[in-house]
This record gives sequence, structure tokens and C-alpha cells, in this order.
Amino acid sequence: MSHRAICRASAVFLAVFWATVASPQSANLGCNLEQRAGASRQVLRCPGGVRITPENGARYSLADRDQDGNADGVILRRKALLLEVPTGQTSGFVVVTPQAIAAVRGTKWAVDAQSGKTSVFVVDGRVGVQRPSSSASVLLGPGEGVDVEAGTTPLIVRRWPAARVSALMARLGE
Repeated sequence: MSHRAICRASAVFLAVFWATVASPQSANLGCNLEQRAGASRQVLRCPGGVRITPENGARYSLADRDQDGNADGVILRRKALLLEVPTGQTSGFVVVTPQAIAAVRGTKWAVDAQSGKTSVFVVDGRVGVQRPSSSASVLLGPGEGVDVEAGTTPLIVRRWPAARVSALMARLGE
């Protein structure tokens, strides 16, 4: 999926997203909640090999954009999620926070929504990130991240230092 296609898909996603949201507690949208072996972490395993690992205390809802009964998006309100979407996924998986939209196809990435800022970091693959209210976007590759704050400050892609990556991954049990 091209960077432009990711952004277009994100715009379409926003148009239909709010009508298709379900809480993980009320509807699993094809996902199974599993306890991670030897840890107090839970993992959502969804159709197509999608795995979502929430940080303890994360607040999020699953979404079904194409109304096929399976999760293909998340609204993240607080804390972080680690997402793994296998290559070859037929439609991009999208995470929406108050400050950003992160859309992907075939990757592993983390999204952290806290205190008026969303941070997106890519472990493998590529992720397009934009603000919900703007068409300005960036494309992240492995080891890169972006911090998205409310307003119009430019989205700046940076290679994250090892300490920042380690701290975020530790919060996600990695």
C-alpha cells in the first residue's frame, strides 16, 4: 500500500469509523483475548494473524470498518498498544488517537497516546501517520518514530534512541 493510499484509506476510515466501534468487552470482533504465558499481559489475537498487545491499563476500542465482523482498527484513548499485522493483510489496519491516525500493512509497531500527545514507533515495516484534521502525513520505517501533538506543528520523523525504544517496549512486555 502506497503512502498516498494509506492516507486516503485513513480519510475514508474516519468517515465511517465512529459508527462501527465496539468495546473489546462488549464485542470481540473476531478477536480472542489470551493470557501471555508467564506474564500478566494479555494479547488479542484477531483474524488474519493480527496481534494486539495492550499496555496494562490501556483504554481502547476495536473497530470493524468494512463491517465483516472482524476488527480492522482501534481507537486508542490512553496508554500504548503494540500491533503486529502480517504482510499480505488484505486491508490496512488503522489506529486512531485524538492526535493521530496510523495506518499500516504488514508490520510491527507501537502507538502511545498520553497527555495530549501520540507517539508512533515502527519496529518492522512501514506506517503512515497523519493528524485527523490534516492531510499532512509522514511515512515511518523501521527504527523511526514521530510525536504528534495537537495543533499544526510539523510532523518530524526521527530515529528513536535505544533507551526510548526500550522503555516503550518494556511497558508492552517486550
